[in-house]
Amino acid sequence: MAHTPDDRTSTPDHDFATRAIHAGQEFDPTTGAVVPPVYLTSTFVQDGIGGFRGGYEYARSANPTRDSLQELLASLEGGLSAFSFASGLAAEDTLLRAVLKPGDHVVMGNDVYGGTHRLVNRVFVPWGVTLSTVEMTDLDAVRAEVTATGARVLWVETPSNPMMKISDIAALAEIGHSVGALVVVDNTFASPYLQQPLALGADAVVHSTTKYLGGHSDVLGGAVIVNTAELAEKVGFLQFGIGAVSSPFDAWLTVRGIKTLAVRVDKHSSNALTIAEALVSHPAIEAVHYPGLPGHPGHELAKRQMSAFGGMLSVQLVGGSAAARTFAESTRLFQLAESLGGVESLIGYPTEMTHASVKGTELAVPENLVRLSVGIEGVDDLLADLTDALDRLGLTS
Repeated sequence: MAHTPDDRTSTPDHDFATRAIHAGQEFDPTTGAVVPPVYLTSTFVQDGIGGFRGGYEYARSANPTRDSLQELLASLEGGLSAFSFASGLAAEDTLLRAVLKPGDHVVMGNDVYGGTHRLVNRVFVPWGVTLSTVEMTDLDAVRAEVTATGARVLWVETPSNPMMKISDIAALAEIGHSVGALVVVDNTFASPYLQQPLALGADAVVHSTTKYLGGHSDVLGGAVIVNTAELAEKVGFLQFGIGAVSSPFDAWLTVRGIKTLAVRVDKHSSNALTIAEALVSHPAIEAVHYPGLPGHPGHELAKRQMSAFGGMLSVQLVGGSAAARTFAESTRLFQLAESLGGVESLIGYPTEMTHASVKGTELAVPENLVRLSVGIEGVDDLLADLTDALDRLGLTS
């Protein structure tokens, strides 16, 4: 029996790992190639004026490679539509432009990614939007803030960056909706493999696809996934009208990374849990922030809301900022670099790196904190690298 591309179409009832490999990835109907080609073209020939082939006209408005990624992202997040962008901040910017106008208010957590806060505070606030931050794990405080401000957007990041706080998505969605706010969840740290915000009541999900979705530190990208046709129309128009789209090759690299997302995140999570458990008792460590630890204040919520605890953790050192800086610069397998979610392990000093833009504000990161993106290397090698660097500090608790 001959096969057609439709025979290979993934369905919503397929397992996550199956959809990660097959959704939007039907084989090429011309050659039978298992991997769809990369459409490296800026424009498309028309069959007469306005006669588009497959709806394609110009690469900013649509491209088959980008479409395949967007179909895949929508499937994995359980959304109606997904949109791929050139970076995570381009995705966030487009979503916010789609829903905000001067006079609107945004409420976000007091521990969000510094670039997200900078985007709203330095781009949207001068435009006339107002912004406030709140402890997102305190539901009463959130309810009071969104009610007092009449928030248009409630921005949730869980696990948070870099303190690894866990926020109750379902409860926050209910609170946000009670005042008519759009509830957005940054799902970058968890990935759709571990957490499904739309199923818990969120209206939109954002990602830096650079991180776990791409997974190999070789591509820059972002995504917005939405649950309604109205929001999809607004975001889709701005994706076209502003044009901060992902390139075909970046889209293809992201798809390639997503195919192994499930097996990678399983390994990231198991490695991170082993490391977190080991570091808790090290005399140079003041605190370990990882939701997989029973002592983490969000542990029970994370168990209900996530299928595992992810590959990100942060530690605070006994010796203050000097010890933290030395530690971050002393590891070997953990390479000193911004970003996260790749197969290789990375270490960072947030107060001077990822969160430098909020230094000196209420969102400032503790100066003795170091963030770890735990990769998929051998866990014994990773643990030896960390403990060797910590032991050389000569610190005791």
